[in-house]
Amino acid sequence: MSSQQFVFERVTSEIHQQMEGVLALADRLARQPLGPDAQVCVAGVIEACASVRQIVSATMDLEAADAAGVSFNPAACRLRDLVDDLEARWGERARACGVTLLVSYDGDPDATAMIDAARTIQAFDGFIAQALAGVRRGAVEAALRAVACGDTIRIQGRVRGGGERSLGERALDIQQIEALFGLETALTSALGHKILASLGGQIRADDNLGGGETLVFEFEAPRAQPQGEDSGRPAESARSAHILVVDDNATNRMVAETLCEMFECTSESVTDGVEAVDAARSGRFDLILMDIKMPRMDGVAATREIRRMAGPAGAVPIIALTANADPEDAAGYLAAGMNGVVEKPMKPDTLLRALQENLGDKPDAAAA
Repeated sequence: MSSQQFVFERVTSEIHQQMEGVLALADRLARQPLGPDAQVCVAGVIEACASVRQIVSATMDLEAADAAGVSFNPAACRLRDLVDDLEARWGERARACGVTLLVSYDGDPDATAMIDAARTIQAFDGFIAQALAGVRRGAVEAALRAVACGDTIRIQGRVRGGGERSLGERALDIQQIEALFGLETALTSALGHKILASLGGQIRADDNLGGGETLVFEFEAPRAQPQGEDSGRPAESARSAHILVVDDNATNRMVAETLCEMFECTSESVTDGVEAVDAARSGRFDLILMDIKMPRMDGVAATREIRRMAGPAGAVPIIALTANADPEDAAGYLAAGMNGVVEKPMKPDTLLRALQENLGDKPDAAAA
């Protein structure tokens, strides 16, 4: 890795992590009793930080894709669940723009494919962002269609926007998108295009009667066996998982606690490895999120101390939280007794996957 690339990765990673912290703090502030003017200010901070985070995230993904290609983590995914994820991801933003987002699914309700669900959502993201940016009122329609073809499923995504003008093929030109809709939308679209190209997919723009375009993408994926209503999600039960967050940085603790709350888990936090070992002795935690570099006792040493404990306290799953997640580093953390690694800055889908993998076999530990 060149020094220039190293600086780029460290700077973008740090910006992304700080934006996650500001968003977590602003989200908590938004829940407090505030006057109308203060509410508007907090909403503006959240919107601006979310935009910066998306720009940095897309830039990092594009840089990684240029260097080593787009990475995928395919898993069995029921395709109609993606529609619910799209509504949750974009519905509120569309309403804030004064636009109604209509989402639909066409296909076998149990159609299941081996795909990277997060990457498929990212493919939709650019088209939806573009459609919302080009519509001042009315509706944007996002649809997913699944057609079984032997051992594969043909997946088609469609995003229909309004507007008085039709750009034709220019609607797929990244420079044109930036000129019309801004950098965030252009980067998000560029990432979606790279993902679809890596999947061997096709993209086109169809003119709508009355103006605007319908942006369409298609790709094929292997079929998978349906896995039931709770496929891909931790099982719900009577008690939420209780998680110990260990980090010497207050912002990082706030981000982790906010994500735990998002997944309907409860949490406590401590600031170093010594406090983590003391807290773990109680045996009341279902999982520990452990920072690596901390004063007094680092995360690796704390993990080794916890593994020496008898009973459930010593067997609690421990996930490393670190910006140093190279394969050789990760191997060292696993050798010390950790169960997995989540790279900083934390992404919600990455943390959720770690929770699923380590809490899924606990009948009394739920992360929604």
